[in-house]
Amino acid sequence: MSDEQQEEAPRGPGWINPEIQQHVRWRAGDIVVSVPGKSGTTWTMNIVHQLRSGGDADFEDIYVEVPWLEYVDRPSRSVEDIVAAIDAMPTDRRRAFKSHAAPPQLPYRDEVKYVVVVRNPEEAMTSLKPFIERHSPELFAAWGVNPAHFMHPDFASFYEAVAVNMLPGFFTFTAEWWSRRGQDNVILLHFADLVREPEANIRRLADFLGFAPTAEQWPGILEYSSFAWMKQHQHKFELQKVSPYPVLTPGGMIRKGAVGRAHEDGMSPEIAADVAARGRELLPDEAAFEWLYRGGALA
Repeated sequence: MSDEQQEEAPRGPGWINPEIQQHVRWRAGDIVVSVPGKSGTTWTMNIVHQLRSGGDADFEDIYVEVPWLEYVDRPSRSVEDIVAAIDAMPTDRRRAFKSHAAPPQLPYRDEVKYVVVVRNPEEAMTSLKPFIERHSPELFAAWGVNPAHFMHPDFASFYEAVAVNMLPGFFTFTAEWWSRRGQDNVILLHFADLVREPEANIRRLADFLGFAPTAEQWPGILEYSSFAWMKQHQHKFELQKVSPYPVLTPGGMIRKGAVGRAHEDGMSPEIAADVAARGRELLPDEAAFEWLYRGGALA
């Protein structure tokens, strides 16, 4: 895919700045969790942290453990300040980061490991609406953003005004990573497969990243990376320690993690058909398109 096609994706609100990633000084062994919005990002961040730590129930904020490369914590924060903080991270353990971007917005380096997870775009978009609605008034006020732009009475109106503009974030994203699926430093996983077989896929991810937990560590890793545990500890996933104001209202990050139920949240056959038609223009490879929707073995 070309740089021009990737740039079709909207930049987003002020607290998201993809430019930051271009200035990071990468280290050998860095890990990037590259996942579209509402496609399992927080879950994957936690899985990576649990594998790296051997099981950690005591961390305070996953965004401290796995920083979000595109995140700006306040309007006065410069790109230089953010990059300096990233560069100052300790060297006694491998760094792991979150990004919603794919190449070329996200730099691709041979010495970096990329954990890529995608989700059926119908499910991701219907999950996006309630997630945006749980962003705090303080966040919108700090950035001078009118929340009314994002708030709509039903999914149909939300899709027309907001979500339709985010389609490249799912389809172009997948196209970029699909072309790199054979690289030794890239693993492609599907959200549905993680839901269906979490332990098998977490063990596969451990092998890919080069982590070798002991038999004693595995039960904790699997427990602390489960949806049940994460829902019981929502506060650990809501950016509480990385911003001067609340980013989300309590309980706003971890939702259902369901598969195949987008219709329950307003995904009508008409909207689904429009998503697919637009998506095929961005992701013409039929095998990649089918995998994005259904998961399973890579072609």
